[in-house]
Amino acid sequence: MHIRNLALASALALASMPLHAEHHGEAAADEAVVADAGRWITLGTRAGPVPSSTRSQPANLLIAGGKNILVDVGDGSAGQLIKVGLPTNRLDAVFITHLHFDHTAGLAGILGLRLQTNAPDGLLVYGPPGTADLVDGLLASMVPGNTAGYGVAGAATRDLAGMVEVVELRDHASLQYAGMTISARNNTHYSFAPDSGLAERFESLSYRFDLPGRSIVYTGDTGPSTAVEELAQGADLLVAEMMDVDETIRLLRRDAPNMPEPVLMGMESHLRDHHLLPRDVGEMAGRAGVGAVVVTHFSGRERGDPVHFEYLRQIAENFDGPVVIANDLDTF
Repeated sequence: MHIRNLALASALALASMPLHAEHHGEAAADEAVVADAGRWITLGTRAGPVPSSTRSQPANLLIAGGKNILVDVGDGSAGQLIKVGLPTNRLDAVFITHLHFDHTAGLAGILGLRLQTNAPDGLLVYGPPGTADLVDGLLASMVPGNTAGYGVAGAATRDLAGMVEVVELRDHASLQYAGMTISARNNTHYSFAPDSGLAERFESLSYRFDLPGRSIVYTGDTGPSTAVEELAQGADLLVAEMMDVDETIRLLRRDAPNMPEPVLMGMESHLRDHHLLPRDVGEMAGRAGVGAVVVTHFSGRERGDPVHFEYLRQIAENFDGPVVIANDLDTF
């Protein structure tokens, strides 16, 4: 069966092929060279920044062209990788959509673990403007541990600067990597004041991965965006964020009871303007003419709750293709 049909069939069944370490172990890593349509694994599917006991923070693994590529790197990414049999020292590249901590916090752990396991130099880290500053700060935080090492007299320390190569990307960027074309667009997750100068300093990116066998678009965090719709035109698979704002605010009130009300209201405004509601996902998918939708960066009720089916109904108002709300470690 063609890989696109496999993805559609999985979505139609509201299921996919989770890889669990207890069943697959290191065998999963041995399958890194796959068909030229690649494999997309949703390592972490929870919208941040509130931690969840059932879902990890945003992160995805794209296995394609013989490369292991992280797309966003939320807290806990290293642990999620090993659940699919992939140690951190076998990563080849990381793509970051934007610099919010729920999408970047796992990079510190990955770099530190790669240091301690003597991983090869030259991990490629692609991201929006500011990514170099982020990585420089993380490397600086590793200096004490690198200097102390294992406390063995005469042991050499490692050149931290050689561990990572950073490439910053902006709107309309395009590059060739591992036999695919990767394109980026600036989305609507940020809306800086016109006179702040911040729009020139920071961008929030969505990515399109055009593999030989299929095309995958990952929205990252965004509100409704014509740029993302253009990026996603005709894609086989749209991996889209989706927020239940009312549920998110309820959780924030529960978990951060001391948050001032004006701050909470500002956050609610941000969530409604800078993220996708279920109807927004359907409208984007329908206008872009994509083949199937995978919902991730999920904030809402889980399967079995009647509200969960309401999400799918609202998406289906404008998109008649298959849709699945992904769980951690699902594969498409």
